Amino acid sequence: MASPTPYCKPSRLGPPRERHGCVPPYKRRENGVFAVLFTVLLLVMLGFCGLAVDAAVLYNRKAEMHGIAGAIAISAARELDGTSAGVDAALAKAAETAGRLRYRYSRRLAWSNSALMFSSTPAAGAEWVTADTARSAAQGRFYVKVDTSALSAEVGLVEAYVMPLLSRSISGVNIGYTAIAGRSTIHAMPLAICAMSPVAGEARTNPGTPAAVELVEYGFRRGVTYNLMRLNPGGTDPANFALDPLAPPGGAGSASNTTASALAPFVCAGRLWVPRLTGGAIRVGSPFPIASLYRQLNSRFDQYDGNACRPNGAPPDFNIKAYTPGASGGAIWMNPRPSRQSALETVARGRLETIADLPAPPAGTTGGMYGPLWAHGRAVKFSAFSPGSPEPSGAYAKFSTSDWATLYPGSPVPAATGYPGSTQPYQPTTGAHYTRPSTETMEISVVERRLLHIPLLACPVPAGGNVGATALAIGKFFMTAPADAAGVYAEFSGIVPENSLAGEVILYP
Repeated sequence: MASPTPYCKPSRLGPPRERHGCVPPYKRRENGVFAVLFTVLLLVMLGFCGLAVDAAVLYNRKAEMHGIAGAIAISAARELDGTSAGVDAALAKAAETAGRLRYRYSRRLAWSNSALMFSSTPAAGAEWVTADTARSAAQGRFYVKVDTSALSAEVGLVEAYVMPLLSRSISGVNIGYTAIAGRSTIHAMPLAICAMSPVAGEARTNPGTPAAVELVEYGFRRGVTYNLMRLNPGGTDPANFALDPLAPPGGAGSASNTTASALAPFVCAGRLWVPRLTGGAIRVGSPFPIASLYRQLNSRFDQYDGNACRPNGAPPDFNIKAYTPGASGGAIWMNPRPSRQSALETVARGRLETIADLPAPPAGTTGGMYGPLWAHGRAVKFSAFSPGSPEPSGAYAKFSTSDWATLYPGSPVPAATGYPGSTQPYQPTTGAHYTRPSTETMEISVVERRLLHIPLLACPVPAGGNVGATALAIGKFFMTAPADAAGVYAEFSGIVPENSLAGEVILYP
């Protein structure tokens, strides 16, 4: 039998003498305390480690739900176009995206359409509706919300390891995440003009044998070049407007947003930081500061001197040929050559318009007074127009250049002696109608960058720096030549559906 640890007798002259195999009593007591403390600390450390593991799993699952909700919301929102078909496309895209995603690293995600809701605004307090409701009122439904808690409970379930030891009721935590996505920009200009007529489509009968019944949209004729700074359906003074690029329809707006310095980057990009232009009053100020901003417009012609635009944010058009007037000008497909950059203006009816808009041209009209014709598009026939219906996918029936004498009478009448076959002069990529950008910018050039999307307003619009106006439609205007301090010269090319101008789709907080 082992002998007990010998007792160390105290010494009268100092602390106990420690002999071999002898441990003082007070040291035996300290050893016991350290053992107890170590056991307690070990349990605490293990507890914290376990909680850290649980927290890491929770964080990882939350990150998974965040990624899943965001990816599905972005993909679905890109499909919305204001129609019931767009809602169906959003549902299909959400299911397709969900099918490619995994949670817990390898498990397939079972998608449910109940997790996807729709709204016309991403703002707090917005009304979110189901797909069935959205289909019946799809106009303006450009935002989606994905809520992962509406999916199977297993998707967000996190099984805890240590927390149940603290409380039996905490056996697991269900993690859900909500993501909202939708449009943030629209491809349109911060320049607005008056609609020359409030009517979406009218028939213009041009006398001839046979008569040419032409479609006129909001008072504009396709194929005719207008100076957008010199129009007014309600008077003889020009009416044009700077559009607040930051205030959505119904927003308060600010006069400071329509100054030249504030508008410059939006003119360069041709994009506004609003999701749409219809559905409420937009904010405008007049007039548009063309003298300060025409150089920004001309970035489309690969001209960057004297403006704030840069090629990466404001690339040139792939064809920068300027279709200028005069005998040596660029509109070489016309004979006689245009004598003006846009159709000759007139106030014969007490409004500022062009001779092309009059029922019949005034005496002394020559073919060159119509300006460049059909550089980007052609006049179209009224026969296929249906009020309230979009343009057919195959486009309206077009007139031929042989109809010019009927459409644009004068003495002499304009003749299309060098028109490039079935295409328009802008379309060829070689030849006399084409000029390529510089070598430095050719690779980033963009087809139809010269095409401006301009809101057409219901006029008159109240005077002021921050007033409300109603956009009836968005017109397509093709710049036939660089702008200058006196005007923006652009050919009317039809009405563009607002739904087709969606810009960036982002996640909203």
